[in-house]
Amino acid sequence: MLVLGRKPGEYVVIGDNITVKVVKSENGDLRLAIDAPKDVKITRGEVWEQDRKKEQAI
Repeated sequence: MLVLGRKPGEYVVIGDNITVKVVKSENGDLRLAIDAPKDVKITRGEVWEQDRKKEQAI
């Protein structure tokens, strides 16, 4: 796992076609803007975990 510190306006690039930019940061909360191709699925962590638990229960 790579851990980076970024300030508002700064970003990271994943591969050649995914950009994650910090658009707001205050009081420990972050707002991220993710620019990725439409075929790349983006899911919030808590939703992904719920889906995994449902799959494991089956």
